[in-house]
Amino acid sequence: MAEWWQQFVKDFTIAFIDHDRWKFITNGLLNTLIITLFAVMIGIIIGFIVSVIRTTHDRTGKLKISNTICKVYLTVIRGTPVMVQIMIAYFVIFAAAPTDYKIPIAILSFGINSGAYVAEIFRSGINAIEAGQFEAGRSLGFSYNQTMWHIIMPQAFKNVVPALANEFIVLIKETSVAGYISVEELTRGGFIIGGATFAYTLPLLAVALIYLMLVMLLSWGVSKLERRLRRSDR
Repeated sequence: MAEWWQQFVKDFTIAFIDHDRWKFITNGLLNTLIITLFAVMIGIIIGFIVSVIRTTHDRTGKLKISNTICKVYLTVIRGTPVMVQIMIAYFVIFAAAPTDYKIPIAILSFGINSGAYVAEIFRSGINAIEAGQFEAGRSLGFSYNQTMWHIIMPQAFKNVVPALANEFIVLIKETSVAGYISVEELTRGGFIIGGATFAYTLPLLAVALIYLMLVMLLSWGVSKLERRLRRSDR
């Protein structure tokens, strides 16, 4: 047992203490959180717009061209892997961009990808609202847009908050593919340490543990939020 502990301390020192290699983990974690946070914000904006367009078309028959564009967007984004999307964005669309634009490109790529899934989350929330709510709004003299904004969307948003939180959890794990465009996120930080020390066990275990802790923390937050929303419904 003593020998195992001494070897563990030695391996830990080499992996994280020597040459301040722990900074690869902390910097990677920071980049992961930054990418996730801003990508979620972009995804919510895109998802909201797409869901409103699609719902408006389904209910009124208007916005046919916009609805077609949204359907193409959803089909393409949901039908291709996020890793392929981020590589196309970096190596094709933004190939001439400076190398220090890696994180903004990653944020944009993940945001566009997330928007496709958030759009369906919002749309399901809107469709879950009874048709009588629309009729009630119109009977009060509200236009269709006013009914959507003041009556339907607040209820729909409340219904989809847990699903949006789960999308945030999924997005945290998906950011691990940003390393394919040399973004120094959490997973790539572990690989850099492993490549420098020729020992991948401790760095990758540390990365896995951090992801697990993040997901557990967010899952706990989502469960608390769901219980609070259920209490407010009573």
